[in-house]
Amino acid sequence: MKSITKNIGTIVMALALTISFMSCEATKNANNKQKGAVIGAGAGAILGAILGNNVGKGGNGEVGAVLGGVVGGAAGILIGNKMDKQAQKIETEIPGAVVERVDDGIVVTFDENSGVFFDTAKYNINAASQINLDKLASVLVEYVDTNVLVVGHTDSVGSDESNMLLSQRRAQSVTSYFTVAKGLNPGRFTTNWYGEQTPVGDNTTPEGRAQNRRVNIVIVPNDKMKQDAEKEAGN
Repeated sequence: MKSITKNIGTIVMALALTISFMSCEATKNANNKQKGAVIGAGAGAILGAILGNNVGKGGNGEVGAVLGGVVGGAAGILIGNKMDKQAQKIETEIPGAVVERVDDGIVVTFDENSGVFFDTAKYNINAASQINLDKLASVLVEYVDTNVLVVGHTDSVGSDESNMLLSQRRAQSVTSYFTVAKGLNPGRFTTNWYGEQTPVGDNTTPEGRAQNRRVNIVIVPNDKMKQDAEKEAGN
């Protein structure tokens, strides 16, 4: 009887958290396929959201290892609820950023219209960018059981080589700001870069190029969050 009661309680909790997840504002930015991938899928949707559905050849090759697989069942729903709350917090603190809940993770996109700015051909973080990165750093401090992937991109102006280097330096600048200036644990961060290889906008227009000059910050549950969720779910 105790086992049956426990199972019923788990199902009720799962249904309640599912309803909570679907009400999260950030999920409105995800399509139905992405929403359905929250339980039991791999990291492909997150990769698509970061890379513009075009896996590039740049970076340090550790993206898949950082993202890992998605936790299913009741544990996955518990994780999803925690990540929903974190996504909502980011939306509240940084209204200019694009925040998407994809699989178990959160994809935060900063471009020239939404929060992190770089001067032309430069990679230093200016004062305007620091304001939003400070706000995101505060959220990362509050939600400590997560890992962070920082990914840099450029538009197509310039050579492939120069854009790859520029995207690397910009991504590394953001990571360094979090770990050095804000004192966050470097072990939580992985940095990657793709130059001009992964556009999300049309590089033939000024508006499209502005979209492509972006930094993605992906927040995913770490092993501790996954283990705690499995214990709480009774796995």
